[in-house]
Amino acid sequence: MAFFRQYIAPMLIVLIFLVALVAVTARAFLPSDLSAPAPVDDISFLLSVICFFL
Repeated sequence: MAFFRQYIAPMLIVLIFLVALVAVTARAFLPSDLSAPAPVDDISFLLSVICFFL
């Protein structure tokens, strides 16, 4: 158990961090950039969903 706690768990944490870092960094190089807000096609559908949860 000590081997897992000292070697494997920290390595998994660093690996997950690196994968997340690469995923977030890759967004900057995409052609659409993903920085714009999501398009809303049907505002009435969105309002009906919001009212349903209220």
